[in-house]
Amino acid sequence: MPRTKRERRPGDDMTEKKLQGTVVELAQLTGWLCYHTYSSRRSEPGFPDLTLVRRDRVVFVELKTRTGRLRPAQIQWVEALRATAAEVYVWRPEHWFDGTIERCLR
Repeated sequence: MPRTKRERRPGDDMTEKKLQGTVVELAQLTGWLCYHTYSSRRSEPGFPDLTLVRRDRVVFVELKTRTGRLRPAQIQWVEALRATAAEVYVWRPEHWFDGTIERCLR
């Protein structure tokens, strides 16, 4: 039986860099302070891509493409941060297109 091609979904070809730019733009427009380590070569491995702060909320975000996987150090950071009062998310392009990211940042 021949394999059928999977139907393309919005965001299938969205890079992590493009997703990050889109998230940061919305975050800034909605009043968040945004931090991203420009060059992580000398930083602790696995720390989330974005740290967002607004009023009484702190949000850590790891960004991945549709098929991107968390590395062990990223999993360790996500689990450690989730044990605190901070909000921690792993966002992918589908979270942009289904409105999840916008609902979180509004």
